[in-house]
Amino acid sequence: MNSRLINRLLKSTGQKFFQLQKSLLPRAVASRFIVLFCIGLVLSLAFNIHAIAAPESGNRLSALMEQLSFPKKISIRVWETIGLFIAGIFFSIVLDRWFSNRAARSGNTPLAEQARQLKQLKIGYPEGMTNLEVLRERGLLEKQLRPYGLTVTWSSFLSASSLIEALSNGTIDFCGGGGTASIFSQAADHLFVRVAKEKYTDPKGQAILVLENSPIQTLADLKHKKIAFDLGSSSHYVLIKALAKVGLDLSDIEPIYLTQPEALPLFRRGEIDAWVNWVPYAATQTRSSYPGRSIIDLESIFGDNVSNEVPTLYYAIPELVRDYPDLLKVILEEVNEAGAWAKKQELEAAKRLAEQYEIEPSIVDNLEKRSIERAIIPIDDLTLNALQQQANTFRDLRLIPKRVNVKDGTYSLQTKQNWTY
Repeated sequence: MNSRLINRLLKSTGQKFFQLQKSLLPRAVASRFIVLFCIGLVLSLAFNIHAIAAPESGNRLSALMEQLSFPKKISIRVWETIGLFIAGIFFSIVLDRWFSNRAARSGNTPLAEQARQLKQLKIGYPEGMTNLEVLRERGLLEKQLRPYGLTVTWSSFLSASSLIEALSNGTIDFCGGGGTASIFSQAADHLFVRVAKEKYTDPKGQAILVLENSPIQTLADLKHKKIAFDLGSSSHYVLIKALAKVGLDLSDIEPIYLTQPEALPLFRRGEIDAWVNWVPYAATQTRSSYPGRSIIDLESIFGDNVSNEVPTLYYAIPELVRDYPDLLKVILEEVNEAGAWAKKQELEAAKRLAEQYEIEPSIVDNLEKRSIERAIIPIDDLTLNALQQQANTFRDLRLIPKRVNVKDGTYSLQTKQNWTY
């Protein structure tokens, strides 16, 4: 009876244990774990070998039954057996972890294989894009990927349009930039995939500036004025929406198509009347040294919907999405890490300023909230719907040659993946 009790105990415990492992472990790992579990169980029995050693003479099986007999209460030997059985389970877990770490060190993981195959990761970034600049300066990706023999190179570009074009011709593999540029690129049949977005767009990070001594005071005063902006960029869309607020459109102004670095000196000299700009040139609190004053910013145009209407996106070549998914995941994790670090630094700086000057508590509270949230999130329907509205607007104005579907799976990756550790 005692032996049947023990067998039933072991059988029921083992069944529950294997069912638990089946639900928790991937299928590929489960079989290996079962083997290791059996090894651990055998070892636990080996450690308890003295429990089955025969006495001076006689049948070993009968000796074992005598050792395990407990007429009135469970014997110490049974507790030892159960304890060693559990120890065998933990021993198998330790073995599994050891084998996994050994495989990782020997470069047998999917990430290692993908890194060896790609060999070089080429990243592009526009000046002023905080997450990518922090990622580059801190060398986070290099630390992660160098052990696998993969090198990372960085290239700066003047605009998101040129970045996506570089993706299409194979100059770079991954980049970040404004969402508007992807509409023009998709209409031009460039090859790229939208893979993620920044959770927040700075509501003061883009504005329409005029010089301090300019007679322009309101949006209505922009009629017939020379206004500089980057063709096909988010500034283009921001200007359209701003003008619409006062019943104007692009035909009511004189557009001057310039990149940000090209526009800055002309703006300083007063050769253009207004300038639609974005970070790092917008006259935000941290960049107050730039000339001019704002007559309207993103928050005034889009309200609480800034992050969807004017998103900052991350892009990759189709091959990176299709053939190197583990590598892409690491890239996005490190971008998220860089963004979280940058937000914490911004929060600490704001708190230091708050101790010396009067700063609205809501500003610090907002930064504190964002500093503990994810820096980037997956592409979602809200973002794609807003981009589709942009695309429809540009087509209606005949600024792009055809209508595009931004939800086309060729161009937009929608996933539930969260890029956090």
